[in-house]
Amino acid sequence: MTSTWSEFLSQRWSRWLDRRIPRSRSVTLSQRQIFIFPSRTGFFFALCLLVMLIAAINYQNNMSYALTFLLANLFVVAVLHTYANLSGLTITAVSADDAFAGQRSGFHLRFSSTNKRGHNALVVGWPEAKEARRRRRLFSGLLSSPAMVAAEEIDIAPTQTQDLVLHIPVGTRGWYRPDRLRIESTYPLGLLRCWTWIDLDFRALVYPAPSVSAEPEGAAGDALDGRWLSGAGDDEFYGIRDYRAGDNLRRVYWKGLARGQSLQTKDYASAIADARWLEWEQFSGLDNERRLSALCHWVLDYHRREFEFGLRIPGIELAPASGDRQRDAALRALALFGVTEGSVTS
Repeated sequence: MTSTWSEFLSQRWSRWLDRRIPRSRSVTLSQRQIFIFPSRTGFFFALCLLVMLIAAINYQNNMSYALTFLLANLFVVAVLHTYANLSGLTITAVSADDAFAGQRSGFHLRFSSTNKRGHNALVVGWPEAKEARRRRRLFSGLLSSPAMVAAEEIDIAPTQTQDLVLHIPVGTRGWYRPDRLRIESTYPLGLLRCWTWIDLDFRALVYPAPSVSAEPEGAAGDALDGRWLSGAGDDEFYGIRDYRAGDNLRRVYWKGLARGQSLQTKDYASAIADARWLEWEQFSGLDNERRLSALCHWVLDYHRREFEFGLRIPGIELAPASGDRQRDAALRALALFGVTEGSVTS
């Protein structure tokens, strides 16, 4: 019952947060996006003020009254300065690095200061995994900062821009979109904690995790898939070159010699099959995810050995080619196999 009630409150909170701070590529923080609450130090400070006030009332001591109200005014002023430290900060999603399942992806952020005060001691990071958040009560983070992954502390100079890359673990293959980014600060006195949750509109492409397997049978293509190798075989006439000692006399270009040309030799070429085909059926004994992991391994291996290779999986066929572009196209096809449009993990 308690778990159900907690999940209900969490869902209501998430829907309210989505309406208040919707997903965007760039966000400039204002009163609508910023939350502020006393920190543990702030609550202890308030308790001390209460004790001082009781003592001042009990002893009717004017100096105690003055010190108590002076410190109370300091607390009020700290509210304004703590809020101003986040207000006016612009956060922009720049890009996200592709990664393999189980690894970390780099998310590139840009912070810009639009005021003359700057922003100090900002802690930036993503909340901990969902599984861990489910074990935490909805409002348990009010008194202390919730755990974050890939947290970094930065300072933004007035009217300046600073780039930051946060590396976080990604989930399964497909598109991965991180949770809401958390930015918080207790500057300048640590009495209050000011924070925001923003939903930046960017995502990383996650490839299948490569899995070592035996090279599939029939991966090597036929001669039509490969290239021509000069000086090997008798398949096709390749051209005329200067005679070299040891050349077969049957290949000497006698007609040219009869016309007064230098001694030359006819050169022939043979087609070699250096193009490979990676096909879905070659790994029939594996389930879909393990097939994709095995194919991913051989895509990377063939690219490393500079082989031409093609890819055939249900619904997709890539013609044989080589180079980074072919590798990236093949990895993208494997990553998005069976992934519906708009489907994103987080």
